[in-house]
Amino acid sequence: MDLATGAMGTLLPKLAELLNEEYKLQKGVKEGVKSLEKEMQSMHAALRKVARVPRDQLDEQVKLWAGEVRELSFDMEDVVDKFLLRVDDGTEPTTKSNKLKRLTEKMAGLFTKGKTRHEIGDAINEINKQVQEVASRRDRYDINNIVANPAPVTTIDPRLRALYTEVTELVGIAGGRDEEVMKLLMDDGDGMSTKKLKTVSVVGFGGLGKTTLVKTVFDKIKGDYACSAFVPVGRNADAKKVFTDILLAVGKYGSPPTGLDERQLIDKLREYLENKRYLIVIDDIWDKELWAIINLAFSSSNNFGSRLITTTRIVSVAKLCSSSTHDSIYQMTPLSDDDSKRLFYKRIFSHESECPHEFKNVSIDILKKCGGVPLAIITIASLLASDGLVKREDEWHVLLESIGRGLKEDPNVEQMLKILSFSYYDLPSHLKTCLLYLSMFPEDCEIGKDQLIWMWIAESFVQPGKEKISLFEMGETYFNELVNRNMIQPVYSVFGVGQVYGCRVHDMVLDLISSLSREENFVTILNGTAESDSMSSERKYRRMSLQYARKEELETTPLKSVSVLQVRSIAAFEPAIDLMPPFSSFGVLRVLDLTGCNLGVHGNLHLRELGSLLHLRYLGLAKTGISELPEEIGKLQFLQVLDLRVDEIEGLPYSLIKLGKLMCLLLFRSCKRFPDGLGNLSSLEVLSKIHGDSVSTANELGRMVNLRKLDIVFDNMTPELEEAFVESLGGAGIAWKFTFPRLLVIRANGFRQLLSFAVVFGTPGHIVFQPEATPKVQMVDICISLRVAKEEAAANAGDWFDPRMGNLSSLRDVEIDVTSSGVTVGEAKQAEAALENSLRAHPNRPIISVFMRPPIPQDAHDDDIVEE
Repeated sequence: MDLATGAMGTLLPKLAELLNEEYKLQKGVKEGVKSLEKEMQSMHAALRKVARVPRDQLDEQVKLWAGEVRELSFDMEDVVDKFLLRVDDGTEPTTKSNKLKRLTEKMAGLFTKGKTRHEIGDAINEINKQVQEVASRRDRYDINNIVANPAPVTTIDPRLRALYTEVTELVGIAGGRDEEVMKLLMDDGDGMSTKKLKTVSVVGFGGLGKTTLVKTVFDKIKGDYACSAFVPVGRNADAKKVFTDILLAVGKYGSPPTGLDERQLIDKLREYLENKRYLIVIDDIWDKELWAIINLAFSSSNNFGSRLITTTRIVSVAKLCSSSTHDSIYQMTPLSDDDSKRLFYKRIFSHESECPHEFKNVSIDILKKCGGVPLAIITIASLLASDGLVKREDEWHVLLESIGRGLKEDPNVEQMLKILSFSYYDLPSHLKTCLLYLSMFPEDCEIGKDQLIWMWIAESFVQPGKEKISLFEMGETYFNELVNRNMIQPVYSVFGVGQVYGCRVHDMVLDLISSLSREENFVTILNGTAESDSMSSERKYRRMSLQYARKEELETTPLKSVSVLQVRSIAAFEPAIDLMPPFSSFGVLRVLDLTGCNLGVHGNLHLRELGSLLHLRYLGLAKTGISELPEEIGKLQFLQVLDLRVDEIEGLPYSLIKLGKLMCLLLFRSCKRFPDGLGNLSSLEVLSKIHGDSVSTANELGRMVNLRKLDIVFDNMTPELEEAFVESLGGAGIAWKFTFPRLLVIRANGFRQLLSFAVVFGTPGHIVFQPEATPKVQMVDICISLRVAKEEAAANAGDWFDPRMGNLSSLRDVEIDVTSSGVTVGEAKQAEAALENSLRAHPNRPIISVFMRPPIPQDAHDDDIVEE
């Protein structure tokens, strides 16, 4: 519960930091901080227990206490951050010319800092009083015992219905998916492999109908086996109970055996199944370790054609269950549009194909929201028809508007959200936090992967691990795990094979996390619903998402009467930018995302006021229409991410070089003026796009020792400039992306640590890899022009269509865009065939994607010139 939504994870390290000698706290204040740290560690331990219990199973007093701790952790972190901000000297670069001035300022600042240390002493004393009050309530409520041993709650498992679904209701399963699974279970062409024990694992998003599918298959084929068992597992399962249930189902015992431990139960099961042909379904597995134990009961030496079927929502669990070469994984996918309609209409109108004309359009829009998930389709259908009566068309439209923005209270909706919530409560605490943060984005929003990870980092959700990897790489593991658990849907790039560049959130999952975020005061969503309009001036709001879809909704917003002093994150989406308070009204803002909002027409938003957001870590100004960045940006000493992908920006202010903590700077190629001293941005990991038409720029980039990704635009490449860049950056283990005008030759000593390589030509060009060039490169994404390649080869008597990728010894994945305009159709065909043949001959057998642009017409003659 609240462990995922408070600031405890980042607060405790900061309290430890305050005790460092460099901050010179008075003895009494130090003792206060130590007392705070000890008490908050104790509360953190209690909250970890709270987090393991679903909210609806918690005592009301426990919920109130956990909420108090959450809010207290936010307030405490704000106090500590303000102190660190005022005492820290920042990272402004010091040169010989301003050393004296800086020394004078430091001496004057000592008086202010002394006052600051007294102020934090007062603040620590005040917070200590609050902490003691909260701690006493924890003891009165006996939190530890209540949470560690929650009273058993008698509830009906909402998944039970899936086990007893009538065959007539199996839309999209009977006669289709069931046959696909049975085929995987049967002979795969090798008689011997048919006799071996085989496992088929069905994996997919919660609510897709995995249990219903597998139960249908089980009922159809169980008569072909000597014994069978269908055993539901679920979260927090007990291995002893699983083994006992299997033993009872296969007929080993008539009543549950007593006095046996896991080892003895495994032995009994192995002994009983040793010479039998069995079919066993283990339904709804969540834990790899649990499967490793369960799997011990099934001997791989069984050669009687036995079969195991497992279901899970987690891809990595499915892979573990089906880890042998003859095992199979069945990826459950959403229903097709036709099957979705059949199921929906059948539930509402009692027949599959007919829908009254007045409901057709709105039903199509509703089904889009359901995304082919049977659970969602059935739930929504139940809201539109009850007791044999179909609701009016206007009520259908009201329901359509509410999907993804907070479905109304209804027993069917509660059951659906409860099934989905199993996946949420199975997440570790840090992933719960990251998932809830996705409620900052509106429904149907395509969320950029990199943007999301950087926002997580700015919020301190991503913490360094034991592995020596960057925070961003750690954030990528978080993102991938949410995909692995089917909590978010990956969005793949159309340019790179298998490359994920973003994600979507299913509307039903968005409903769940929006509801949880609202209950936990994690994110306040202003989107025109009754819940969002009931804001209180007494409440502290920590994160806000302005999502109003229509101008008329903005007139009733309550935001003007609410304080935003404690807001840590705010994101605005058009037209809700009209609601944005002045930047100066925020006190502790860490994330400000205005991507896609036209700031040029909003008179109350003054960019100079950005300089007052001293706690800011993430500033998203992409596609905002601004034409310049104010000098005040240099005051943001904590800023980590600056997204300035704006066509109108042509240059950057000098103060930018003061941002010593900046990790990611994103620009458009229209930005061509850069301040001297860019090398001071030594924390930069990502820089895109930067014009590199000077040797001094190459030298500055060489000082950025943490760069991982670099996207450079060259308008005028010279041998001198190319040599400077190779010398400056050739030893860095980063991903490069160049834009060159003509020919680029990668020599043997070039970019020896490079892992991926992308080149985009502003005008058509060519690229050639010499032997031993980029020996570690695994992925290449390039654009070449056949016309330029031909012209260059004519001057050098070379093979004009071959970039010589056979010289890339580590190549795994290659994508080539071939611009064929300016050569004959015959030459284009010859080049395409030769290129594909040379890549197929590569010993690594890389994934190959070659695109001819423009495509060669089928009826074109070889002598025709390819035109743009």
